[in-house]
Amino acid sequence: MKIREIIAVIEDFAPLQYQESYDNAGLLFGNAEWEVTNVLLTLDTTEAVIDEAIARGCNLVIAHHPIVFGGLKKINGNNYVERVAIKAIKHDIAVYAAHTNLDNVRNGVCAQMAGKLGLENCEVLQPKRGLLKKLYTFVPEAHAEAVRTALFAAGAGNIGNYGECSFNAAGQGTFKGAAGTTPYVGTPGERHFEAEIKLEVIFPVYLEGRIIKALLNSHPYEEVAYDVVSLDNAYQQVGSGMIGTLPEAMEEQAFLQYVKQQFQTGCVRYTPLRGRPVKKVALCGGAGSFLLKRAISAGADAYISSDFKYHEFFDAENQLIIADIGHFESEQFTVELFYHILTEKFRNFAPLKSTIITNPVNYL
Repeated sequence: MKIREIIAVIEDFAPLQYQESYDNAGLLFGNAEWEVTNVLLTLDTTEAVIDEAIARGCNLVIAHHPIVFGGLKKINGNNYVERVAIKAIKHDIAVYAAHTNLDNVRNGVCAQMAGKLGLENCEVLQPKRGLLKKLYTFVPEAHAEAVRTALFAAGAGNIGNYGECSFNAAGQGTFKGAAGTTPYVGTPGERHFEAEIKLEVIFPVYLEGRIIKALLNSHPYEEVAYDVVSLDNAYQQVGSGMIGTLPEAMEEQAFLQYVKQQFQTGCVRYTPLRGRPVKKVALCGGAGSFLLKRAISAGADAYISSDFKYHEFFDAENQLIIADIGHFESEQFTVELFYHILTEKFRNFAPLKSTIITNPVNYL
């Protein structure tokens, strides 16, 4: 198996187009055409993780956090990022990162967190915009079903929990083929009238190439008329954070103890209790203070995330409980997610989970 085959599975689950503009997800070191010896899964790519990959015969490390986040102007080994780069390249170890793209997909990092708490009726807390497009095309009536089916199979027509969504309007099209054309219907040089269906379907931007290929392969016309337009609609399946409900409301202290237990953290920093039960819970893996107002407006009783600064705790304003569980602790189950993605696709392939605890924060 080649590295590109592993990457394709991850990016089918979490397309790179879903990463934030500041991010650096993707293949950081190595060649996608290398044959895979084995894969090591980790949250962070540290020197110890590269050593582990060497010892365990892995030439591909898949991490959540990109070891190279900004540009590297020099690689002299003066810091841990440069030392990791040198060692990985020296030992022909490829390093791949799936970061905010994995955060933003509905079944990604936040879903892992929600699963640990048993949250139900989960939704993306802040859906992203600019990730959807719409295809308009015109098809002879007799071929409309074949084209629809091909577009649906390619991934078009999904809106929320509904699939195979399309709009179809009957009309009449005209065309006149030039000399040398071989039209599916009509005669070259003569205007032809054809009963057609105007077909509209929505699709995520990363599937555009696949959608257009399906259209051209299934459409009977020699020249296919179609339009692709960008939409500003919020994509409910992709975005930051998640919100859901506990099966049963919990007393606040009991809830915080439950959170501490489920996320195996040595410390939960939290805002003053409100004397109200906790039922609706918002959460975000990693640094999530930017979603606090969204969590409040969504009616959450508690918001679980990490990396809150001192003054940001005041912003809760007694409208919910902030529970800061630590950056590592909020994302530690990402390794399980990587493992599930790969073993679900490759049933006879067993990637290795790193045994290195990369959390740089300790608790006394």
